[in-house]
Amino acid sequence: MSLTAGAVAILNMSAAAGKAAASSALAASWAERSMAIGDCAPPPRPARPLFPRLLLPRDMPKRRNFGSFAGRKALIHALAHIELNAIDLAWDMVARFAQEGLPREFFDDWVRIGADEAHHFRLLAARLEDFGACYGDLPAHDGLWEAAAATSHDLLARLAVVPLVLEARGLDVTPQIAARLDRAGDRESAAVLQIIYEQEIGHVAVGRRWFNFLCHARELVPRDVFHDRVKRFFKGELKPPFNRAARDAAGFPPDYYEPLAGPGEGGAA
Repeated sequence: MSLTAGAVAILNMSAAAGKAAASSALAASWAERSMAIGDCAPPPRPARPLFPRLLLPRDMPKRRNFGSFAGRKALIHALAHIELNAIDLAWDMVARFAQEGLPREFFDDWVRIGADEAHHFRLLAARLEDFGACYGDLPAHDGLWEAAAATSHDLLARLAVVPLVLEARGLDVTPQIAARLDRAGDRESAAVLQIIYEQEIGHVAVGRRWFNFLCHARELVPRDVFHDRVKRFFKGELKPPFNRAARDAAGFPPDYYEPLAGPGEGGAA
């Protein structure tokens, strides 16, 4: 089996736990260095389980206070849904852009990210079990995959919007969420978010590295291309405040994202 065939098989799996397990298995097989990249095309959208029920973002229930049991359960469920989407986004990156003539190191990075996202999903799913719940018990929305669909034809746009806007936004908000959980006495959930946060810095760094690689290969100015792709393919403005420390750690300079910021308080998170 080729890498892209394995990626497509994961995308076509509907069971969330199976998708996560297959991600880890494919990453282990790829690490043996005997697998070809291949050229299997991904589906237009990944398979999904019957639950959770997908709603429009505007129809999602308002998130409850993190101090309540119900509020924390809803938060962990929402994060698990994000990580399930992140699994599919990583494998779609592998399969969809396999014909771009990219070096093997590109695939090494995104296979590792696919395995990381699977690990994050399992951590959150286990935490949901501690709440007496499971993934699918609450509604969710499809906004993350809408970003993937909008950038399916343009690797630079995908890199700009997914790791460098959406995942970078996670760097901005996760420390405050973890702190609020800790203050509410939920140190177990806060610890899971800390693991995710630390690995997501590396994911943003991967997006930045390959965005720059591609721009330089095409003799383009990376910052200008980033501004162009975000304005064209991301709905709305970027939301400050930005976590400058985490973004700097990922090698993501402020002159990329600060000019695109909407109203809000500036400064580091």
